[in-house]
Amino acid sequence: MPDIVIKDLIKVYKTGKAEVIALRGLDCTIKGGEVLAIMGPSGCGKTTLLNIIGGLDRPTAGSINIDGANLVNYSDADLVRHRREKVGIVFQFFNLVPTLTALENIELPMRLAGKNGDYMAKRTAELVKLVGMEARAAHRPDELSGGEQQRIGLAVALANDPPILLADEPTGELDTATGQQILHLFKQLRDEYKKTVVIVTHDQRIGQIADTIMTIVDGRITGSMSGAEFLAKGGNPTGSPPSPS
Repeated sequence: MPDIVIKDLIKVYKTGKAEVIALRGLDCTIKGGEVLAIMGPSGCGKTTLLNIIGGLDRPTAGSINIDGANLVNYSDADLVRHRREKVGIVFQFFNLVPTLTALENIELPMRLAGKNGDYMAKRTAELVKLVGMEARAAHRPDELSGGEQQRIGLAVALANDPPILLADEPTGELDTATGQQILHLFKQLRDEYKKTVVIVTHDQRIGQIADTIMTIVDGRITGSMSGAEFLAKGGNPTGSPPSPS
């Protein structure tokens, strides 16, 4: 369960002559085996940070060390290996292959990693059971509800048993009850499977499962607190009274 150590991380996007600074010298350490929630307004750099940890994007400057290796120095092939072996990513909009069944979607990362058929069959059965989708595994994504698709998306992210799980607004498209079930699954992955879980979210219920809640504004970390402190502040990372619904 390696720590993720981030120092002076900067990300600048260029569009024509304009520059957008998404991260401005961000520093943090994500402890191995914890659930970290990242909160903040839209456009603050949350998803950019998640994408850099996941090897989907490269920083402009700074360092990000995982298990003794700095991702900044990785080649493209190294980043592919990182995404295949070290991290699993859960997307808000599920990111499933529409022509494949749920079972086949779970198998796909293992096929790409060159796993044999017996291993894939055993691992897929374990994951389908873990996410409670035994009865729906033969269905394609368009035959599944949003919550069912998210469960399969979580199983896909876990297919190659990565130590780090990243999730971008995983409850954003789900109803209240289903979102609660997904959060419980993340808690289970930390408690029983010792995964490091990093979740970008606006969902105030995250305080129920998060060890740490970190706030980002304008590409900088502006605060950090425990999940218990977050709940005591009414589910508001600034400590201000929550806005009326």
